[in-house]
Amino acid sequence: MVLRRWGLALGLLIGAGVAVQGRINGELGARLEDGVAAAVVSFGSGFVLLLIAVALSPRLRAGLRGVRGALASGELRYWQLLGGLCGALFVASQSLAVAAVGVTAFTVGAVSGQLVSSLVVDRLGIGPQGRTPVTAARLGGAVLAVGAVLLAASGGSGSAGPATASWLGDTAGPVLLILPVLAGVGLAWQQAWNGRVGTSGSPFAATVINFGIGLLGLLVVEALVLVRVGAPAEFPREPWLYLGGAVGVLFIAAGVLVVRWVGVLLMGLSTVAGQLTTSVLLDWLLPAGAPLSATKLIGCGLTLAAVIVATLRTGSPEHKAVGSAEGRGHPRGAPGP
Repeated sequence: MVLRRWGLALGLLIGAGVAVQGRINGELGARLEDGVAAAVVSFGSGFVLLLIAVALSPRLRAGLRGVRGALASGELRYWQLLGGLCGALFVASQSLAVAAVGVTAFTVGAVSGQLVSSLVVDRLGIGPQGRTPVTAARLGGAVLAVGAVLLAASGGSGSAGPATASWLGDTAGPVLLILPVLAGVGLAWQQAWNGRVGTSGSPFAATVINFGIGLLGLLVVEALVLVRVGAPAEFPREPWLYLGGAVGVLFIAAGVLVVRWVGVLLMGLSTVAGQLTTSVLLDWLLPAGAPLSATKLIGCGLTLAAVIVATLRTGSPEHKAVGSAEGRGHPRGAPGP
């Protein structure tokens, strides 16, 4: 229970980090008029910080060697290193889609996709905690959280400015509508795969690999964007616009621990609660979009309630990972609360 409480508290802080990073990257994307370029800057700066840390710390290099050993022994599969692509998809789709479909549609699509995907990921035992049954409480918490986000979003919608994804041509509309849902689905898999990597090596090793793989994916996409629309005219000079990567390093590393302690679904719920709460504070202290409303505040309260509901135990205790090694080479069992 102690680890569960710490995990939920850290999940709230991770959500706060996501909100802060989103505000930073969103502003950078608007200044550059290229959301993918902003995502490249975010992942690239974070990756540089991680490489410096690796060069200075033998202990951190040992974690990466642990991942290499797990791959060689079959304990870890190569495709489980691809969590960074899901993170890159989320950051890029946020920068691309919000200006076109509005922050309401993006938030609803992403959160719905993440929560539903989290149920599937936990049930299949993809994460390091193994298979977790879909109890009535867990399902109810997910449903309540989706309803809370819908309510909070109804308090005001974002303004659709000039789309940064005009290079998509006639396919921009359908693609931008489905991107938020796909990004949310990918987040649950990212958390699960990073948790597996962290178990084999270390949370830091999982973070390094996450940023490296994500950066490679973003560079490929940005190369295609540059071919169509060219490079940004100039980069802004304000230093705070380049802190998104550093914030991401912190919450990705913390997420590797949290997913081991509470599972993918509960981590998703707690991060959503932290993200909404911090968004309210940012809109109050640093207004940049639609004003605060009563429905947004009520939605934040309901999301916090969803976290509590999902932690209730109904029926038999949650399983450890039984059969998580089936066909994948994973160790049986996983650290629990």
